Amino acid sequence: LIYLMVLLELVAAADVPTNDWSSTFFGYLGVATALVFANLGAAYGTAKSGVGICSMGVLKPDLIMKSIVPVVMAGVLGIYGLIIAVILNQKIDPTNYHFATGYAHLASGLCCGLSSLGAGLAIGIVGDAGVRANAQQEQVFVGMILILIFAEALGLYGLIVAIILSQQIIKPFFTLQIKKK
Repeated sequence: LIYLMVLLELVAAADVPTNDWSSTFFGYLGVATALVFANLGAAYGTAKSGVGICSMGVLKPDLIMKSIVPVVMAGVLGIYGLIIAVILNQKIDPTNYHFATGYAHLASGLCCGLSSLGAGLAIGIVGDAGVRANAQQEQVFVGMILILIFAEALGLYGLIVAIILSQQIIKPFFTLQIKKK
């Protein structure tokens, strides 16, 4: 117990500012990762599905509008990242922002961004193969939509957990009080 008290006194006496601006780095990194990775997933899903739609449009141009669903679902993933980026950006206050809150915001951004990236990869691959198969056999359409819904759900799960993480208010156990001489 005495060692713990001495350690706390040494930490309290250290010349460390209480509002260190570097703690906001992790919060802003969470903002960036949410937006960047979600948009990477949306871009890949859109591009991969778009290639399938163009290939399918040569065979059956009347099915192009029906096959645009994967592109729309991939685009929604980018909106997930934008939502989390805006929420996190509003919560960052450089004058009263602790490292633990920054870590929670980083986890929030990574959760949304990486799950949207994974969902975008799945939507792109399923969308490409699905619209090509739909051109050959139109009964495949319902199965393709179901698979796309489950792939989109992965991004939605990440969005929900990211919102929960972004609402965490974490305060340190003790605050360093610096004595001015």
